[in-house]
Amino acid sequence: MAKSTTKRRDRESKPKKPYPEFPLFPHASGRWAKKIRQKLHYFGKTADDPKGSAALERFNREWPYLSEGRTPPPVDAGEFCTMRDLCNEFLTAKQNRLKAGELSPRTFRQYHETTDLLIEEFGKDRRVDDLRPDDFERLRKRLADRYGAVGLKGTINLCRIIFKYAHDQRRIKEPVSYGQSFSRPSAKSLRKSRNEAGPRLFERHELLTILDALDGKPIEVEGEEKPVKLTADPALTAMVLLGVNAGFGNTDCASLPQSAVDLAGGWIEFPRPKTEIERRIPLWPETVAALMEAIKDRVKAKNRGNEELCFLTKQGNPWVRVQQKADDSGKLVPIDALSQRFANLLGKLKINGRRGLGFYTLRHVFETIAGESRDQVAVNAIMGHVDTSMAAVYRERISDERLQAVVEVVRQWLFDKDLNSTSKGREPQ
Repeated sequence: MAKSTTKRRDRESKPKKPYPEFPLFPHASGRWAKKIRQKLHYFGKTADDPKGSAALERFNREWPYLSEGRTPPPVDAGEFCTMRDLCNEFLTAKQNRLKAGELSPRTFRQYHETTDLLIEEFGKDRRVDDLRPDDFERLRKRLADRYGAVGLKGTINLCRIIFKYAHDQRRIKEPVSYGQSFSRPSAKSLRKSRNEAGPRLFERHELLTILDALDGKPIEVEGEEKPVKLTADPALTAMVLLGVNAGFGNTDCASLPQSAVDLAGGWIEFPRPKTEIERRIPLWPETVAALMEAIKDRVKAKNRGNEELCFLTKQGNPWVRVQQKADDSGKLVPIDALSQRFANLLGKLKINGRRGLGFYTLRHVFETIAGESRDQVAVNAIMGHVDTSMAAVYRERISDERLQAVVEVVRQWLFDKDLNSTSKGREPQ
């Protein structure tokens, strides 16, 4: 009888899983355990760790090794760099450049997303110098399942930048060995992917539909019983026109100060944030009118430093920004409200489909249509492209007439009208 009572007491004192999805179970030996590759592994005594928090931390650290049948290195195996260390240090370095204005929020967001991806794949406690070619082979397979050829190439490039940082900063002794499988897609694969996806371009009728919808006009949408009618949005109207008229991207619009816009003369003088290439851009009358309406309708800035911006969200924030997390980590979180808002608009109008179009596609539209002007030098100047040619070294300016001719080609294409009403050029000196 006494023995039965003892067994019952042991069962009652045996700890339970903290929650159903907890990966470990309390073994009869009084230890947290997990069966991996047909073998039991133990992660500390349940009596010392009844909630399993220390056991879970150890399991997460050792899982990448045990799941492959390897022996985990001891915790005190000297100084080494974990994936968590690398990603935190890399993002801190990029965050400093972001604060100094040397990095765009869009690029920081891409870095942030890539570090999250690497932590998800390898685990935060995985040693960087322990990564092997087969790890990168599995990573590439998963990336290929998730992205097309263009996205795969960009993500692999970002991964390599992060691991190069580890070696450059002497966090690992030898460069990471990727093996032969973690390669970028071939040029042939990229061409095939682009051909299958079709042009990354809005057609004229699609842009006119977008502008009409943003003006509050009812839009007939295939598959919808009633016309789609949206609330007029002066800010997004102006930003769309800047995309088509001036080749502006998300960060261009979000960081455009009012001091850079000459509404009376119809010009913008604003360096491209990504490259700091100076740009002087003539504006269409339609763009000037939209800008005036957007600035008049703009809400008060939430922070004093954003008071001069042309565009702010309803909450008074920049459309593209980074902000600190709500917790005490001090980490910055990238936010692109413009991409989200525009994607939502395309979804309601059923324009996007599976083409992967977004606000940045407007730069593709400008580059493509403006090329019909046959003045690529002027097109590049408006786009803010870096020109490393010898001709660019000697070229000191481009006339306003050439710049106007370029944007007027795009305006004629979009609005299909005679261009007797054009932007004013710079007065002769």
